Formats: sequence, C-alpha cells, structure tokens
Amino acid sequence: MRFSQGMTLGMIVLWAAMQAASAEAGGEGLSSRIGSGNPAAGKDKSDAGRCQECHGVDGNSGDPRIPNHAGQHAGYLAKQLFDFQTGTRQHEVMSVMAEDLDAADIADIAAYFAAQKPMRGRDGSGKAAARPLFEHGDASRKIPACAECHGSNGEGRADHNGSVVPVLGGQRKVYLRAQLVSWKLGERNNSPDGVMNEVAKRLSDDEIDALADYLSGLQPP
Repeated sequence: MRFSQGMTLGMIVLWAAMQAASAEAGGEGLSSRIGSGNPAAGKDKSDAGRCQECHGVDGNSGDPRIPNHAGQHAGYLAKQLFDFQTGTRQHEVMSVMAEDLDAADIADIAAYFAAQKPMRGRDGSGKAAARPLFEHGDASRKIPACAECHGSNGEGRADHNGSVVPVLGGQRKVYLRAQLVSWKLGERNNSPDGVMNEVAKRLSDDEIDALADYLSGLQPP
C-alpha cells in the first residue's frame, strides 16, 4: 500500500476499513487481487460520474448487460482500461471513459473495485448441463476446461509473474453470453494469444447459453 501526499486522513481511515472488510471476504489472496493501486483514492476517481453510475458503488451493476467488477482482479480491470484507451478493445462508452486516465488512475480505480466483496452467484443454480464442459472441456474439439484457467468456482487468478485470469463466477449472465459471442465472431480479440477466440468459435450457441448461465451461478471463495 502506498500513501500519496494528496491523501486526507479520511481517505486513510477509509483504506483501513476497506482492508478489514475485504480481508474478511478475500483472505490471503486480497493483496494479489488489488495489486499496486490505492483503493481509497480509487473510490474518489471512480465516482458516479466515471464508473460507479453503471458498475455500482460496490462493483455490482444494476443492469444485466453491464459487468460486475466486485472482487475482480485489478490486473484484469487495468488491462481492459488500457485496451479501451489504445483501441485494442472497442466500446462506445468505455473508450470515452478511459481516454483521459493515466496509469495511476487506472491502478487506483482497478484496486477499488478489486477490494470490494467478491461478486456472488445464485448458489450454483446455473444450468448443470454446462458443468462437464466447464470442468473437463472437450478434447475431441480441442476445447480446454474453463476451470483449468478460471478456477473451479470461477475465481480466476493473479500471480507474481503478472499473469491474470478474470473472475467469472457470479458475473452477469447476459454480459457473459455477449462476450462469448463477441469472442466467437471475432468482434473482441484482446485475450492473450487469442485463446478466447479459439475456444469460443468451437462452442455452439446452446453451449454458450449454458456456460453463461452456469458461470453466473458460481460463487468464488
């Protein structure tokens, strides 16, 4: 954690409170999830005029088309913001929202959402038909298990080598489906080595629907 000269006592107190609450939710993995940013500063930088209006004060959006960010790995959120800035990922609203952020802003905003209590699904009530594909993949079609990268509960991961895989468990079903379709059609192509495009194009529409529903029902630890 770094305290900048511009931080007020209130912001420092807020940081301490957020650390305590998030530690209860995130355990030992909290620091790796937050990264190098300052969550307290990120709260101000992500206010209603920037991020919280759509993604929620606690990182849980009120619109099924808009992704939850609560407990998402900061490294993943930061990459998406940089990709929106450079045009590697396209979105009419997000490209505008990201264009004037500097590296410190991005790190702080990402850390703020990462520090929130992780998003939660519906007690595993998603379509059970997708479970074998999620857990084991389909070798005959060269589809790897989703859990291999994203974790058995969709918790994702972030390691000291900078490798970041996003949290998917508890994410919005409509959003998940839209992204899988975008990967499949090549409308989105900013995953490392194009891995998500390769996976998604081998999935049927029914499998995409089932996976989106299954993932939205998972509960990351």
